[in-house]
Amino acid sequence: MTIPVTPNISTSHHSRRQLWWAAIKLPMYSVAVIPIALGTAIAYRENQQINGIIFSLFLWGAIAVLAWINLSNDVFDAETGIDENKAHSVVNLTQKKALIFWLSLVCLVLGVGSILWVAALAQDWRIIALVLAACSLGYAYQGPPFRWGYLGLGEPICFITFGPMAIAAALYSQGVELSALGWAVAVFIGFTTTLILFCSHFHQVADDLAAGKRSPIVRLGTARGASLLTWSLILCFGSYGLGLITAILPLSTGLIFLTLPIAWQLIRQVQQYHDQPEQIKNCKFIAVKLHFWSGLLLMVGLLFAP
Repeated sequence: MTIPVTPNISTSHHSRRQLWWAAIKLPMYSVAVIPIALGTAIAYRENQQINGIIFSLFLWGAIAVLAWINLSNDVFDAETGIDENKAHSVVNLTQKKALIFWLSLVCLVLGVGSILWVAALAQDWRIIALVLAACSLGYAYQGPPFRWGYLGLGEPICFITFGPMAIAAALYSQGVELSALGWAVAVFIGFTTTLILFCSHFHQVADDLAAGKRSPIVRLGTARGASLLTWSLILCFGSYGLGLITAILPLSTGLIFLTLPIAWQLIRQVQQYHDQPEQIKNCKFIAVKLHFWSGLLLMVGLLFAP
């Protein structure tokens, strides 16, 4: 860790409580909860029963692993200086980089330990293989010497780990194999999770360029990034409609189309303010809202499908 943390950040316009709330990123933990809940909902649809202990352990493990990702990313970003102007970085708030690093490792051990327990109860070691692979990709995203996120590879990593890997592991934990339905759900939830990360780049182009981070928005530019987001959402919901028509997805899961107003809000926000950092910086929270409500409605549709 070669670059000291010496941020020149004024917090006169923000209370410490607001900064800590932003640093904790509580709404973001839906990206850990939703895939596990969806995989379990598919398993319930298949077997008409679930193992509650396994579900609880898996949920806790996923949350702990995500806490490790968030905390360790703050540490690794402090090393490159990319978070110098980020007032709500946990490292910047505490000025204790080493402590945050070790706290992140505690979260990792607790999370992986919980999922090891799940694998033992389910007697399926594919679960731990998937989780260890996901953790490895999570480290490579920001951790040295890889820092694949700086190469613009964060989005594919996000899609794979929070989509197919997470859904498959949740299904295996309940003794269910990955089917066409599971793949369809994994692709949709992987996309909406990736959308959150994609939206987080719009307001920090200058910081990314200064740190040598080639995020998709840096590579494309904000205007083309906004167009890509728009067409991706159209394609995503259009493909989901095709899944309903072909009966790959239960008709009741069409409830997700109730989130179209949120998708439209996100499109309008990004199209209008893509090159205005102060106006666009909250668009990722619209993406979080889209991810959460579409995931919740999809889960309800799965549970109550005939």
